[in-house]
Amino acid sequence: MMKRTVFTLALMGLVSCSLPTRAPVTPSSWMVAPERTGEPLKTRSDLWLKVGSVSVAPPFDGRSLVYRISDQRYEKDFYNVYTTIPAEMIADSERQWLNKANIFSATVGQSNSFFPYYTLQATVNEFYGDYRVRPEAVVSVEFFLTAQSGGSPKPMIGANRYTKRIPLKDNSPEALVLGQQQALAEIFTLYEEQLSKYAANLPKPLGQ
Repeated sequence: MMKRTVFTLALMGLVSCSLPTRAPVTPSSWMVAPERTGEPLKTRSDLWLKVGSVSVAPPFDGRSLVYRISDQRYEKDFYNVYTTIPAEMIADSERQWLNKANIFSATVGQSNSFFPYYTLQATVNEFYGDYRVRPEAVVSVEFFLTAQSGGSPKPMIGANRYTKRIPLKDNSPEALVLGQQQALAEIFTLYEEQLSKYAANLPKPLGQ
């Protein structure tokens, strides 16, 4: 009986040693970061703008790329992820874009201790790849510009929503990320012009 047990253990050891070893699968990381390259706009306010919170609607709020397969079915790709959550990624891109647009004296992030009079918040309602008919990147963003008013609820200066659908060259994750980046760049371009119009006629801060 002892010999049989020893033989069985030895056989199991040989089998386990002969099995191929597989390296752990690590997800591919992607960044959506549109950059503004044009000349600054002429309209400029001497005041500061704070880019507040960016909220992203589920199921697009996680790090996984999201694919729309049918009208009711979305899939998350756990092997292809964004380098950070979309809310942080988009807020950082938005702040850098508006700084280069030069509409305000400075555009600061949410973590900045300075408290500007004007705040810009955004809601991302759509951020996915649509593969129902032909592959498209879909991005929809709503912007809310408000002004502080003596501690009372912030009055709304303007609310604007933009949606872009960018055809993709193929079904690859890289094509989707590039499409989302292009869509976001086009949305930022449209909104900076609207924001410039707001900046030309903003309510003055208290005491001015």
